[in-house]
Amino acid sequence: MKQLFIVLSLLFLLTSCGSSKTTKSPNRTRTRTTARIKNISASKTERIINQAQSFAGTRYKFGGTTSKGMDCSGLIYIAFQKENIVLPRISRQMAERGQPIKDKEISKGDLLFFKTNKSSKRINHVGLVTKVTGDDIYFIHATTSKGVLTSNLNERYWNDAYIMARRVL
Repeated sequence: MKQLFIVLSLLFLLTSCGSSKTTKSPNRTRTRTTARIKNISASKTERIINQAQSFAGTRYKFGGTTSKGMDCSGLIYIAFQKENIVLPRISRQMAERGQPIKDKEISKGDLLFFKTNKSSKRINHVGLVTKVTGDDIYFIHATTSKGVLTSNLNERYWNDAYIMARRVL
C-alpha cells in the first residue's frame, strides 16, 4: 500500500507543473519591500505581475501558495487574489476563465497555458506574461526543477508545450 501511495504521489507530481532545462535563474536583487512600494502607483496588471515576481526564487512545492513553496497555479492564484480577482486554484480550470486571445495579441498580464505531460491531454501548467518585446514573450511560473522563475515562450521546451493564452483582466 505504501509503495502504491509513493508511485501515485510521484506520478501526480510529475504531471502537475512542468520544468525546463533551458530557463534562466531569476534575478533576486528585487526585494518584497521594493515590490510593495512600486505597487502603490502601478496599474492593476503591474501590481499582479509585481506580486508574482515577489516570489521569484521560491522553491517548488506541490499545492504551495507561500514563500516557503509554490506551484504554478498557486503562484497565479495568489498574485490575482491580492487584487481581489478570484481564479480557480487548478491550471486546467483557470484555462476556462477569461477570453481566449490570439498569439499575436498576447500582452502583459495574460495567462499562458501548457501541456507538459506528453501522455496526458490535459492542461497542467500556467504562467503569467510579464513582458512582451518583439517576438519574445516572457512569463513567470513555477517549475518542479527550479521553482519560481521567468522564462521565454521561445524556449523550445515551453514553445512545444504551449497550448493557448487567455486574458482575464
